[in-house]
Amino acid sequence: MLTEAVIGLPDPGLRPYVDRYLGYREHAAGPLVRREAAGAFVVLILGWGAPLDVTDPRAADRGAHGTSAFLAGPFDGWCATRTAGEGVGVQVLLTAPAARRLLGLPLGELANRAVPVDRLGGWLVRLRDELADLPDWAGRFARLDAALAARLAVTGPVDPRLLRAWRLLDRSSGAQGVGALAEDIGWSRRHLAVRFRQEFGLPPKTVARLLRFQRAYAMVGATLVGGADPAPGGRGWAELAVRFGYYDQSHLIREFREFAGATPAALAGSHSSNPG
Repeated sequence: MLTEAVIGLPDPGLRPYVDRYLGYREHAAGPLVRREAAGAFVVLILGWGAPLDVTDPRAADRGAHGTSAFLAGPFDGWCATRTAGEGVGVQVLLTAPAARRLLGLPLGELANRAVPVDRLGGWLVRLRDELADLPDWAGRFARLDAALAARLAVTGPVDPRLLRAWRLLDRSSGAQGVGALAEDIGWSRRHLAVRFRQEFGLPPKTVARLLRFQRAYAMVGATLVGGADPAPGGRGWAELAVRFGYYDQSHLIREFREFAGATPAALAGSHSSNPG
């Protein structure tokens, strides 16, 4: 059960890289298991409370176990987390280009993996320890600002051609074709696919699918919170599929099963039966 959630806005100079910080505190009297949807982003958890396990059902060695601070993703399949006790920490969501710049390593090394920061060592471990020692969220968010600004000062920029390809994909919500992206930046399709996967963790076609899915998943999530129909006017899942660029309702359902581990209707049903 989430007992505290505090949103922190980064310094304006960091906004191109970080949208917000989320400080959290939650308590689980018994094992709490969550299914986490796939995404073309990196999750940074800097926690110092109860440890948790992150598992990918496709491969046991991709997860992290007994840790409260880790990096995860990008993931092209759903995974699960399990914890018990009181967890405290800060969550930061990073786009792939932002993570590539701030972390200073190609995301091909992180794709479909959750890695404890203790294994990575260095600045993330020190930052986690510093955050734990501070008495309030304002101080923690200020420390995050300083640490991320310091990283930007020592890491090199992302290749501008790859950054443009990412932005074109993102702005089109995944609708831009790989051939058109390659032509725009002056590379072959193959060269773009190889470099894109090395630097951002997943190939552009997969990222395009995930960007489209993330929009649809966010819409479903909004209806779960608000209790509204998934498509305005009661038009249902078929209308939602068309709205977000899927061929049909079956296509939408297949993508949700792959990326969220459940159909849209099952997600809505599970929420309505257990609104807490």
